[in-house]
Amino acid sequence: MIKTGIIGGAGYTAGELIRLLIHHSKVEINFVYSTSNAGNKIHKVHQDLIGSTEMEFTNKINVDIDVLFLCLGHGNSKAFLENHTFSEDTKIIDLSNDFRLEFDKHFEEKEFVYGLPESQKEAIKKANYIANPGCFATAIQLALLPLADSNLIKEDVHINAVTGATGAGTSLSSTTHFTWRDNNFSHYKPFTHQHLGEINQTVNQLQTGFNSEIHFMPNRGNFSRGIFATAYTTFEGTLEDAKTLYKSYYKDAAFTFVSDEEIHLKQVVNTNKCIIHLHKHNNKLLVTSIIDNLLKGASGQAVQNMNLMFGLEETEGLKLKANYF
Repeated sequence: MIKTGIIGGAGYTAGELIRLLIHHSKVEINFVYSTSNAGNKIHKVHQDLIGSTEMEFTNKINVDIDVLFLCLGHGNSKAFLENHTFSEDTKIIDLSNDFRLEFDKHFEEKEFVYGLPESQKEAIKKANYIANPGCFATAIQLALLPLADSNLIKEDVHINAVTGATGAGTSLSSTTHFTWRDNNFSHYKPFTHQHLGEINQTVNQLQTGFNSEIHFMPNRGNFSRGIFATAYTTFEGTLEDAKTLYKSYYKDAAFTFVSDEEIHLKQVVNTNKCIIHLHKHNNKLLVTSIIDNLLKGASGQAVQNMNLMFGLEETEGLKLKANYF
């Protein structure tokens, strides 16, 4: 059994990670660290886990584990690792943005690999330290990877994407209260969202000489889970050319699928899937990409990366059915 530890156990991503690992046939959760909840039953905070575990949160850390998941707020993972030392054999998967970019990937003697399996699978298999991608970044990169890999992004890319309320985390703010979010819709961080760094980095690594702009408009939706992203750019081929390109690129992907039918969020919520749909209008290719922001956009992808790192079946613990009804 793979012995795991979780740091920062009270948030949404940690709650979903705990749920996945409890039911993972190859994993044993050694501890879930939370200073604010130490001594409390995990199911008191993550109430969907009642009957699934009697574990308690702890403020003590066991350094002798196989893999450590960091579910801390952005900027806190690096500080945590500066103050805590683990076995050289302990693998680390960080769900924050602390190590995702090239100039951040080296920390002390550690080198973090960007954990997007659809583009980095072989590197992930050999890695000891993983920087798990962001949720918007995952949905958008999966929409663009086949084009970039074939050097086909010739002009600017325009992206509009909406995320559910869980994307903002558990802390309340003026835009996460129910009375504000319900029956409401808004954009935020227009053209400047932090996930643009990851997206541009991946596109530039795949497409030599890429010099166009990626324009990203992120939106807040009045639903709990999921990301619905649309991206369009010029494309000289036919719709069938695009479908052939995308289906070929993702033919061996464990969780990313190209649908000939129009898609909607209920197909992916509570799964680790990304589903993509293509539409051609005049010289524009529209790519729609949908994921669950807490699973393929966070905890599910972290488990997928763990499976690859330990030589397990990529889908182990992630064979989930969407909440379709």
